[in-house]
Amino acid sequence: MDTLPLVAPEQVGLSAARLDRVGKWMHRWVDSGRLAGMVTVVMRRGELAFAETAGKADLERNRPMRPDSIFRIYSMTKPLTSTAIMMLYEEGRFQLDDPISKFIPGFANPRVYAGGSRGKIDSVPAEREINFRDLLTHTSGLTYGFMESNPVDALYRAKDGVDFQTADTSLKQVVEKLATFPLIAQPGKAWNYSVATDVLGYLVEVISGQPFQVFLKDKVLKPLGMVDTDFHVPADKHERFAANYQAGPSNANGAGKLELIDDPSKSRYLNPRKVNSGGGGLVSTASDYLRFCKFMLNKGELDGVRLLGRKTVELMTMNHLKGDMADMGMPRFSESTYYGIGFGLGFSVMIDPAKAHILGTPGEYAWGGAASTAFWCDPQEDMAVVMLTQLMPSSTYPIRRELRVLTYQAIVD
Repeated sequence: MDTLPLVAPEQVGLSAARLDRVGKWMHRWVDSGRLAGMVTVVMRRGELAFAETAGKADLERNRPMRPDSIFRIYSMTKPLTSTAIMMLYEEGRFQLDDPISKFIPGFANPRVYAGGSRGKIDSVPAEREINFRDLLTHTSGLTYGFMESNPVDALYRAKDGVDFQTADTSLKQVVEKLATFPLIAQPGKAWNYSVATDVLGYLVEVISGQPFQVFLKDKVLKPLGMVDTDFHVPADKHERFAANYQAGPSNANGAGKLELIDDPSKSRYLNPRKVNSGGGGLVSTASDYLRFCKFMLNKGELDGVRLLGRKTVELMTMNHLKGDMADMGMPRFSESTYYGIGFGLGFSVMIDPAKAHILGTPGEYAWGGAASTAFWCDPQEDMAVVMLTQLMPSSTYPIRRELRVLTYQAIVD
């Protein structure tokens, strides 16, 4: 990695022999044909203790995976957008329980889906309006078009619907269209993964008076030294951009030929966009994202630059739900169950590892992306892990859960 020198794992309470299992695991996944390639890094006590690449970044061009390969991080964009809005919160621009209609009038007097038949959607007035905390915790009643679970998300998918990944108008226009749709649940009552963080991106724009992508780059990414993180891949970095795949039909070994779904030489990520998705639009590298993890573990400061106060980071990384995500209506999303796992302001938060059936620590916070990327930060162990690969959807294989076990079993102090 280009930002931190590797140290002997034993210096930071990790076993080199046990960490070696991570590398072998990576190569098994690649050698089986189920993943094209991957990068994994493990940091403890601010030191890089493990960094390995496996496989190819681009099978079609036979390009090897590199430590500085660039990946679509999709929903790992969300913690960065959440950081941006919380910086504005620290300036006293809004309170967490303020209705967002103060800044986006279209969200005043929302309505909530209440059934319907023959293509007609019935709705009732919301008990209260969406506030900032609802967006940060995914309890706003918004949803995603790809959920395909009720007639409301069909509105998102319609020809004149909302798709922050492909829209070519403006962030303002897409969010204002979204505000005309009914919610799928009363604000604050249920956890539903959604476009909420895209709305936060637009709120950054409205409150700061700067285009969202400009604020994020100038106030978050540049100060943190995240030099390869952006909403597009510039021309001088194209050869570092990994291909994105999905699993083909399975053969006798349970693995199929990987099918290319985004060619890095033709991708929409090669050019700047009009609509920049705060919920899933960024590309990044392992070393860049590890810098963000280090900033979070340092409670809002990195290399002498402070973007958030300690108390703000503590608030962001505590559970804000009534119970866990399963209690709030979403027992499973991606490949993991959500028993024992809550949600903070932009991150999932571990409440009870025994209930979650996984190694971990209460208070550890995390998230992942649609192309099977993942990160987590563990303040108690002073440890962070970033894994980047490119396979959609993230529910295809249980690689995140496997990697959690492999990294935690290497702690020996």
